[in-house]
Amino acid sequence: MKLKTPKGLNTRPTVDSVKESVFNILNPYIQGSKVLDLFAGTGALAIEALSRGAEYACFVEENRNCCGIIRENLAHTKFIEKGTVYCRKVSAFLRENCKNGVRFDIVFMDPPYSNNFIQETLQLLMENDIINDKGIVVVEHHKNEDVPDSLGNLKKVRVKNYGDTRVSFLVKE
Repeated sequence: MKLKTPKGLNTRPTVDSVKESVFNILNPYIQGSKVLDLFAGTGALAIEALSRGAEYACFVEENRNCCGIIRENLAHTKFIEKGTVYCRKVSAFLRENCKNGVRFDIVFMDPPYSNNFIQETLQLLMENDIINDKGIVVVEHHKNEDVPDSLGNLKKVRVKNYGDTRVSFLVKE
């Protein structure tokens, strides 16, 4: 299903071939999962997870226009009851909203390239203990940006390269 995207270059939607490859890897883990989509943009990653059987998705995006588009995309795909959109900074969400005990099985992170959000966001994920054991963090980033091999209980288990884009997979042990 075609999703709505914002006009302009403020978002960088995941290329379809990259998304397909990521979901081929994640497919065994999606059914019944709770998904967190950080720097959600249009919400395409978590909506794809919902379409493949995820139970619930939480979207975090600070751009108000994008938050509206995520809600429209949830309504268009008939997943509005399975998703919650938080229109705020990822760091504030992780510090403040994750104290309610909700934990996630899959976390998508697609931060703006070259803004050094990766390390801080991974640290906040660990400090706030919102990833279930054996949970997976999928980080889409520029090939020149580093994702640590490990951070607390998170261990990098796989890296896939797609031109200038790299996707790192981390698992909570």
